[in-house]
Amino acid sequence: MSAGADTTAPGPDHEDSEGGPGPGSSYRDNQQRVDQGLAIMGGVMGDVFFGTPDEDVSERIRKPRLREGPYPADDVRARLRGFVEPPTHTRCRKVLDSHLLVLRAGSGTGAGTAAFALLEERYGADGITGLDSPDDLSRWSPKERRGYLLQGLSPKAADLLGEVALTALASLLRRSGAHLVVTVRMETALPGDTLPWQVTHRPPPPAEVAVKRLSTMAEAGELTAGQEADALRHLASPDFTGQLDAHPLPGDGVAVAQGLRDLVVAGKSAASVLADLRTGSPAAARKALAEARDRADLISLMAAISLLPDQDRTIVERFGAILRPHIDGRGGPAPAVAGGPGHGKGAAARHDVLGPAFEDRLAAVGARLLPPRYGAAQRYPVQPVDFSGRHRSDALLRSLWLEYEGMAELLWKSLDEAPHHPGVELAAGEAIGKVLAHATGPDTLRQLHPFAASDKRWRRRLVANALGEMVQHPALTGAVREQLRQWSRAAPVALRCTVAETCGGSYGLARPAAALKLLDTVLGRAGEKLEVPMRTAVSFALSALLSEDANHALFLDLLREWQGAGPGTPRHGLAVHAVESMSRDSFPLPKAPGVRRVRLAELLAIHPERARGLVVAALDDPATHEAVAAGLFLIESDPELRRRTAFPQVLADLAASARNHRGVLRFVLRHHRSRTASTERLAS
Repeated sequence: MSAGADTTAPGPDHEDSEGGPGPGSSYRDNQQRVDQGLAIMGGVMGDVFFGTPDEDVSERIRKPRLREGPYPADDVRARLRGFVEPPTHTRCRKVLDSHLLVLRAGSGTGAGTAAFALLEERYGADGITGLDSPDDLSRWSPKERRGYLLQGLSPKAADLLGEVALTALASLLRRSGAHLVVTVRMETALPGDTLPWQVTHRPPPPAEVAVKRLSTMAEAGELTAGQEADALRHLASPDFTGQLDAHPLPGDGVAVAQGLRDLVVAGKSAASVLADLRTGSPAAARKALAEARDRADLISLMAAISLLPDQDRTIVERFGAILRPHIDGRGGPAPAVAGGPGHGKGAAARHDVLGPAFEDRLAAVGARLLPPRYGAAQRYPVQPVDFSGRHRSDALLRSLWLEYEGMAELLWKSLDEAPHHPGVELAAGEAIGKVLAHATGPDTLRQLHPFAASDKRWRRRLVANALGEMVQHPALTGAVREQLRQWSRAAPVALRCTVAETCGGSYGLARPAAALKLLDTVLGRAGEKLEVPMRTAVSFALSALLSEDANHALFLDLLREWQGAGPGTPRHGLAVHAVESMSRDSFPLPKAPGVRRVRLAELLAIHPERARGLVVAALDDPATHEAVAAGLFLIESDPELRRRTAFPQVLADLAASARNHRGVLRFVLRHHRSRTASTERLAS
């Protein structure tokens, strides 16, 4: 029996062999649909889309900022859009002539972008490969004539560096024609004898960054020449120069340029633009929370907007309503608010049964309703809620989560109680990941465990999105990697499903080889059958990895290895499911979650040698022989597929290997009989 015909009794995550819902009543939580006439309440902003509209929002994948492997050329060009050379760039070029540069930098100073620019000069946008921080850099060696980038050297690896190790590494790079840039946080100690390879990065002036960003906006048609000139005049005014003097990082220059674009295009006033820029600081967030400390309604609303960025007003309002009584119970009775609706004379004796309107409550916390959005992936309009100031959402949630006792627990509790809406797992997961990137101590990752062990897929995807965000911060890469390693070997299926979901996100796209090893591990428990939730999670992860062509060869190699695993094992069951699916239709199947769906014909056309090897293994396996044979006959019967796959050559290769492969011989003889019978019918 194939994996697609699993007879396991339906559970909370059960789905049928076509990826649709099984009869288990709890599966509605994994359907990614909303009852009561509400649908597509999440934000829709791009990236990777697939499936039905609800799934488009729920299972969207962000492209990773840090990668282990080649960076796509378009990604590199996008990073360098508006790049301004820092004052230390000339010195960096000179040191990099030795083929090795150690770039020390503070957080947010743009050292990573500068490193991309240095390597792009020498190898082009398609010649840069990212490295994951190893424990011992001296054990690494370049494999190609490319530019290599390691962002965020771990403290352990930094301790092992020295003149001898770096001299040897520079020699290896020189012989292979490669260059390596390593960025190191300023607080990471390095041995003194590494100074010849070190440069301390200094960021470009934020005003220059703002000017360059406005120029790129004009080149892209986002601003007219007159609007660009008007924006530059405002940029030179004392108010904006003072803002940049107080906030001297490159990102501050970008934020000012974006604000000036709003000023000259949308007609916002300079005062409102400056106010928006200032409300995003940590100090402003703490001040806002302190001023609202006795108002559970305001704090719950601020928390909802921060935790669920870009979500529809309905979701934000409902989550705030769930959180409010939890916050209200933290202290004594809230005092009456003077001046509010229904709070005139004798307000203490009256009970306000209506409360303030939603837009009034938003205004009270410095938030607003954005214009409704309509998109191809949405069934209904969505009206997101956002704070007026850029970055205020991040700053507020970080302060609330990390600085106030018990608030993190209340937010988790409210998330657990809230009904699921498509898109929440991505919005909340990324928001939580950004917060935990600033957390300390062993509980940083432990607090993810309850959701990671949940029987509801959206909660596991929330954790996957949080981990995908956290791993973009080099200081946490090792901790996230170790957590996933532990969960991949855990007995509970849910934890291993969370690992698979994480591999099917930005973490997997950033580290495809490591992700495939984790997927192999989650399927490796002896004596265990392939449960449907695990099959769904691993299939989704593989489809996400297939969304980038560079991962196809890795996928085919792993699938062939799983095809050879013992019958009845999870690895073999997954291979059977994948091969059957892509032979008869596509993998993943049309109704199952997936990012990119591939067919056998597509793989034979793009990766002929590897795909033929998989076909041979699948024909030799009784569990997949019939499906693959049917798939090959389908390809032969379609003139276009026959041409694209060079099917006569495929058939010739199979015939040549038939002597050593019983299943292949069976197919070749069957094909011969079929052709002979067809010829006889035509002759008669």
